Amino acid sequence: MAQDGTADGRTRTTVGIIGALFFLFGFVTWLNGPLITFVKLAFTLDDVSAFMVPMVFYMSYFFLALPSAAILRRIGMKKGMTLGLFVMAIGAALFGEFATLRIFPATLFGLFTIGAGLALLQTAVNPYISIVGPIESAAQRIAVMGICNKLAGILAPIVLGALVLHGVGDFEARLAAAPDAIARDRLLEAFAAQIYMPYLGMAGMLVLLGLFVAFSPLPDIKPPEAAPAKQGTRGGLGSFPHLWLGVVCLFLYVGVEVMAGDAIGAYGQAFGLPTARTAFFTSLTLGGMLVGYLVGLVLIPRIVSQERYLAISAALGIVLTLCCYLTRDYVSVGFVAALGFANAMMWPAIFPLAIRGLGRHTETGSAMMIMAICGGAVLPQLFAVLKQYLPFQLVFLMLMAPAYAYILFYALLGFRAGGVTGRPPLRSVDGLGLVEG
Repeated sequence: MAQDGTADGRTRTTVGIIGALFFLFGFVTWLNGPLITFVKLAFTLDDVSAFMVPMVFYMSYFFLALPSAAILRRIGMKKGMTLGLFVMAIGAALFGEFATLRIFPATLFGLFTIGAGLALLQTAVNPYISIVGPIESAAQRIAVMGICNKLAGILAPIVLGALVLHGVGDFEARLAAAPDAIARDRLLEAFAAQIYMPYLGMAGMLVLLGLFVAFSPLPDIKPPEAAPAKQGTRGGLGSFPHLWLGVVCLFLYVGVEVMAGDAIGAYGQAFGLPTARTAFFTSLTLGGMLVGYLVGLVLIPRIVSQERYLAISAALGIVLTLCCYLTRDYVSVGFVAALGFANAMMWPAIFPLAIRGLGRHTETGSAMMIMAICGGAVLPQLFAVLKQYLPFQLVFLMLMAPAYAYILFYALLGFRAGGVTGRPPLRSVDGLGLVEG
């Protein structure tokens, strides 16, 4: 009994540490929404250029998912987490420095570096939480991780807004009233400099957290130890059409998630709503996601299967997108935020459905799914480009409704492609421990 109590204590300690990491990368990921507003003002950019923020951030997953998996196979998950935190710290320091100097390409490089570290961290920490304790309690651990992630997403825009974007309405007025280019540049330099200390502080916290993880009691696990023996499988990855359809599905899902979360500020600004308010709109979407996540945990699988809930969520996404198009101003923005509720449980449903039955190809298939996170780079950039030529609400409808329609198709038919049948084990209900950032 004493040994069991000790084991339970170690598991709780581990869950607490990993929960802090989930909170961290939720915080960093959902800073992108207010950062779009920041760079647009600090660098005097148009929307297309400002939307390079989510583009470079999410493209890091495309380029680094497979290398991250290779690194983890070599050094193990614990060292991989530490390395990911150190890389993120370097990226945060670079971002703060170059943003203060108002060198936009270098600022984007700093952001890409943060994304690189985050890709490595997520590749390690996502499956780790499922395997550090009894499998029968994995769902509870995953639930805690998801709540940590969403709470961080709600707080991130508020914190950055308070530290950097406070008084942004007055700043815009002073900028417009500047008597000459020199005075204008001084105002912009002072505004950009406000980002330096928050990101330098973030870099320091990431280094400290990396050292803490390195010397923590977290068990060091390598992926081969975590994976059960693989059964023989038919052919190569081309034999699993449900995987390829799932990659497209996750690509579109992350795209609509980022559109609802990071692009909501630009969406509100297009109505002429004040920047002082639109900078905080991302928190509304994350609040909707948190509610949706909690509802999903209650309903799945006790009342509804994960594929059925995915279908319901996609249909709700279509309805809410139409409501966004048919309304205006704060009401329309409210429907965009409500998309967070529809999006909440899509990742935990799509991921296990797509990698089901892959056998010895599971690691490669999972890496391909992580690469599909780059959908968060593509859809928002298309929105920024197309709204220069078409009404922005129409562009939003054109991008979001077809994406949700495809997700609905995958939930009803696509995941069955290739004759893969049967439901995933219970532990897959919440995404095999893969909670999106």
